[in-house]
Amino acid sequence: MLAVVKVLQSDWLTTGPMVERFERAFADYVGTAEAVAVSNGTAALHAAMFALAVGPGDEVIVPPMTFAATANAVVFQRGTPVFADVDPETLLLAPEQVEARLTERTRAIIAVDYAGQPCDYEALRAIARRHRVALVADASHALGARDAGRLVGGLADLSTFSLHAVKTITTGEGGMITTDDAGLAGRIQRFRNHGFTRDHGQRAAAGAWFYEMRELGYNYRLTDFQCALGLSQLSRLDVWLDRRREIARRYDSAFAAVPGLRPLATRAGVTHARHLYVIRLDRELLGVGRAEVFDALHREGIEAGVHFIPVHLHPFYRERFGTGPGMCPVAEAAYEEILSLPMFPAMTGRDVARVIRAVQAACGLGQRSFQGT
Repeated sequence: MLAVVKVLQSDWLTTGPMVERFERAFADYVGTAEAVAVSNGTAALHAAMFALAVGPGDEVIVPPMTFAATANAVVFQRGTPVFADVDPETLLLAPEQVEARLTERTRAIIAVDYAGQPCDYEALRAIARRHRVALVADASHALGARDAGRLVGGLADLSTFSLHAVKTITTGEGGMITTDDAGLAGRIQRFRNHGFTRDHGQRAAAGAWFYEMRELGYNYRLTDFQCALGLSQLSRLDVWLDRRREIARRYDSAFAAVPGLRPLATRAGVTHARHLYVIRLDRELLGVGRAEVFDALHREGIEAGVHFIPVHLHPFYRERFGTGPGMCPVAEAAYEEILSLPMFPAMTGRDVARVIRAVQAACGLGQRSFQGT
């Protein structure tokens, strides 16, 4: 809080030195050469599509199991999102489904690190190189996650992050794009500032007034006081991630022997960021389904959620692009079963035990399977 107050008392509220400091610290954390801060995670995705020059006639492969903004960013650039199904165990983009949907019009692949788990970037990079298309990571859930020891943020040509209030670190609203490509970073820096060659802070530093608009951009800037908050939170990220993983282990242990209740699988060699803890509920084995469990938790004052309605089932995509049921059967089947349980670092041991008891009671198990408080 002190860092934010200091910025509010300074000469710069936006386009000032704190933005660059936050960008540098973020890039250093994930291990990339460049990081560009923007106003939100959707803006980050939009900026990535712009930087890759996605336009009319271009196709971008996206998974259906994601927030709508992943596909919307393609549409913003007048491209066409092509939905490729997910792996049934992890709900991550399935490389073999990507391969099957590539065409001569494909410009990029967007992989979504669903729930905080990195996708199979080794396989996806091989596909992208073979077909000479860009690979983008929507890593909104996965800051601090690793695949084979490498941090998310440097596993794709461009990686986008959300700094929304529910994410592991937040600037209230905010987003970030990381890359090792200085040319792409430069395009994004101009895009977030109306397409101008210099922002106000850069003009002040150079002692010059002149700037040009070379291409159409947006006002996607992030303020200095938001960046001060982000910089402060970044210093605590690893502690918060440890707590999330501890909570996930508690859930794993409690639900391991419950027939019909299955957490998502974790890929070998992955360090999960645990943004979400998602379970699947098999109605035939449990005798109750997702709706009944959700309602029972709600009555207990426990906020569960569903992440996500598959994007290709939203009316906009069905009407505009002719998508619909049967297009991605794995994601569609998962959607009928998935439920996200509370997951945030401030949860106490008593909070976690309460959620476990409530889930087991909703599944008709009472205390029979409960393992520890």
